[in-house]
Parts: sequence; structure tokens; C-alpha cells
Amino acid sequence: MSSSDTLSIDRVAGGMPVDDLRPNTPEYEFLPLVKTTGFREYDARWLFFGMDRETGAAVSEINLPGMRLLGLGLGTLLHELGVKPHVVVGHDYRSYSGAIKQALTTGLMAAGCTVHDIGLALSPTAYFAQFALDVPGVAVVTASHNENGWTGVKMGAEPPLTFGPELMGRLRDIVLSGAVKERDGGRLVHHPDMRQRYIDDLIARGGKLKRKLKVVCACGNGTAGLFAPEVLRAMGAEVIELHCEPDYTFPHYNPNPEAMEMLHDMARAVREHGADLALGFDGDGDRCGVVDNEGNEIFADKIGVMIARDLARKHPGARFVADVKSTGLFKADPILRELGAETDYYKTGHSYIKRRTTELGALAGFEKSGHFFFREPLGLGYDDGIVSAIAVLHMLDAAPEKTMADLYRELPQTFATPTMAPFCPDEVKYAVSERITEHYRRLMERGETVAGQKIVDVNTVNGVRFTLEDGTWGLVRASSNKPELVVVCESPVSEAMMRAVWEHIRDYLATLPEVGEFNQSI
Repeated sequence: MSSSDTLSIDRVAGGMPVDDLRPNTPEYEFLPLVKTTGFREYDARWLFFGMDRETGAAVSEINLPGMRLLGLGLGTLLHELGVKPHVVVGHDYRSYSGAIKQALTTGLMAAGCTVHDIGLALSPTAYFAQFALDVPGVAVVTASHNENGWTGVKMGAEPPLTFGPELMGRLRDIVLSGAVKERDGGRLVHHPDMRQRYIDDLIARGGKLKRKLKVVCACGNGTAGLFAPEVLRAMGAEVIELHCEPDYTFPHYNPNPEAMEMLHDMARAVREHGADLALGFDGDGDRCGVVDNEGNEIFADKIGVMIARDLARKHPGARFVADVKSTGLFKADPILRELGAETDYYKTGHSYIKRRTTELGALAGFEKSGHFFFREPLGLGYDDGIVSAIAVLHMLDAAPEKTMADLYRELPQTFATPTMAPFCPDEVKYAVSERITEHYRRLMERGETVAGQKIVDVNTVNGVRFTLEDGTWGLVRASSNKPELVVVCESPVSEAMMRAVWEHIRDYLATLPEVGEFNQSI
């Protein structure tokens, strides 16, 4: 394919509505449409169909020929890297994901790859299959918790790692420049037993609970509903299913255990059924959220600290990794410090934390979003929401006289916002993030105050996380997978200080014309 045959959708469509592209013409049917901004820092996300948030017009950022081209580009990259051209593929429950996976598969096969199709799967099912089949490559079709209409691909070539910015950038360049290369030898192998092999491995890893636990299993009508309840029941838990029937229209809410809507519903179910806790899973099953027996909605970073305490007792001097959105307790918690645990704060993103955890030989890595990464002997190094749920249940099992709320109350109290996301176009969000970072760096250099206090530290590993004299901090960064910024604040002192920092950030962002409305407030 020559470069003239390959056009990104922003060059073809220029932001025009789908109707203006004349989709019934031969030109549209065969022309690969791939919007440049779909290549993100550590995976790929596009609107397969949907509406523009600002204009309300119908838009599409990729089509099936474009997805075939992505597969051809990925296969080309694997050959370029010298990796054995074998790739695990799977897809989530969305109505169009099977067709997208087929288009991706034809591209991979055209590049001379052997494609190992595991069918309907969670992202961690595909990661598990890499180990089970001794296959280096993975390409799982999922948009995780994104709204219906989105699609995406999580890719890797070195288990348990997935692509980061360098390889995503190289893939983008191959695809959009037309530097793909077709090869002979492509073939397709089906593995219809992989779902059960994966579940059996989780059941063996989970073992049997010593105490009887009533667990609300919340799946938001995502793909995890086909996996998580079975594993939890096999461990001996009494499972109360909450929206576990997969439904790609997501009739209740998007399956996102970081969003307050899902957490509120989990809390309601816990109180209604008198459950010991609720475990919530996102659309592709690589994240887990928790609500305790009293209906407290525990943000995932606090769950991470609780698990880290449990692991540090069993593995003194353990090393952990946490993302910059996470609570300061990973460093400040007196129990973790007493046990000699060390935590490294790093960039938000499953590929970043996964790689950092592996590089440092850390026992586990934690993200505020609920991506947890357990290395041997606990896991295989990738993010798996069900493995995270098993770790939570094991933690409870190790403290039979305590409830989840008891364990939560043992943590030092902090006051934190949920993860909030004001709209910011993909094309400008990183430039806007750099301006915001520079703004807070200048405030610190000039000795100016935020909420009446000076900034004593600015962490710029991923956007900007500024910390005040009393330990209160605020974070602003560009979202890696949606046209948004990400805002999080936390105070170890008071809710008033947390709100004061949040209001400062909110008011400053309101002065930036590129930044739109927040998806939620506090």
C-alpha cells in the first residue's frame, strides 16, 4: 500500500459529519479512515459512531478498512521489532466489537501473522492467553468503560507489558504514512476454551475463603459479568449479582467503578442486601472498585493502601508503585513506613505502571482508577480486576474479626475528590496541560499561595501535582484515552482544604478557553 492510499480521517473528513462523507460510495467503503488522535499514549481509542460533544453532529473516527489497516500496521511493527509474529486477539461485548476484531484480524494475517482468536474476552483474559499459549503479541478490541459507540485496541508484544508512547507513536507513523508491508504466511487459530482456562486459573489462584462473605458483584452490564460472578462463587462467596447481564447499551450507567454513579449503586445494593462488601468491575474487567459493608464508597487508591498493608505484613520491605493521582498515604501511612515499605509515584496509565512495576521489581502497582498490578507470587504482572478482587477477599480473610469498614477506618483519614474530567479536545489537551504545569511552577517560584498556603513541591512526571505546606495536593493532567483533562485533590487536614484547592483549580481552568465543563463536581 502506498502512502497515497492511506489517509487519516481528520485529513479526509476535516471534522465533517458522517453524512457528508457519502458513506454509501465505493470511495468510503474501501478508504481506510483513521483519526490521528486515536493513537494515544498507551492504547488506541476511537469513536466508531457517535456525536460531537460540541456540535451534536454525527461523527466517526475510524471505519472497518481503517481497523484492517491498523492490524496490518501492528503486524508490520511486530516484524520490525523482531518479535515472533503471533498475536492473541479477543473482543468485548459491544455489538460492533466482533466485526472490528475481524477487520483487525484480516490486517494482521495480511502482515503474515498467526492470529490466536480467543473470542469474547476480558482484557486480562487476552493477557493470560499470551502466557498460556506462549504468544508474544496481543491486540484486544475494547473501549473499556467508554460510552457505547467507542472502540479501541490494547496492544503489546512483550508479556506482561503493553505498548507505551514510543511504540504507539511508531505504530501511528506506520499506519498513517502507509509504511505497512504485506507478507505471506498469515493464518488463524481459534481457542474456544480460553475463557474456561482463564477462569480455572483464577479459581486456583483464589482458593477457598475461610469465612463466609456476602459479596455484591457489580459489572455495569459489561463483559466482566460473564466471568467475575463465577470466580467469586467458586471461592465460596455468596454472590449478589448487580447488572451482570452484558448489555452493550449500558442501560444503567457505563461500567466504570471510578465513577460516582456506579459506586452509589453499589453502596445502595450493599445496604439493601446486608452484604459484607461490593466489588465493581469495568467494561473489560481490568479494574476493580470497592464499597464496604457500611456503604462507604472507597476510592481505589485507598484500597491499594489497605492491600499494600496486608502484603507488607507478609513481605516486609516490599516495594510498590502508585500513579500520581493516588493518595499521599502510600508514602505517609505510618504502618507502611513501620513495615519498611517503599512506594514510587509514577505516570498514570496501565502501560506506565505495569512497566514501572516490572522495572523496579515491585511486588505490586496501584492506580487510583482501579488498575492494580500484582507480580509473582500474586499474579503475572498485568492488570486484572478479578485478581484485585481476590486480593481484597484474601485481605478480609486474613482478618476474620474485622469488617471491610473496620479496615478502612484504620487508615489515617484524608479528604479526597473523585476523579473529575473537564472536556478538552484531544488536539490541544497536552499543550493545555503544559501551560497549567507552568502556571503552578511559577506560583511556587514566586512564593504565591493557594488556599492560603505556599506550594512546597511540584511533581511534573505526569501533568502537575502540586503540594502545599500542610500536605494538601492537587493534580491536573491530560487524560490519556479521552478528550479531557483529569483533576484530583486530596487533603490530610480537612475537607475544607480539599475543597479550597479544588475551587482554585476549577476557577483557574475556567480562564482557559480550551477547557469545557466538568463531567462531575463535588
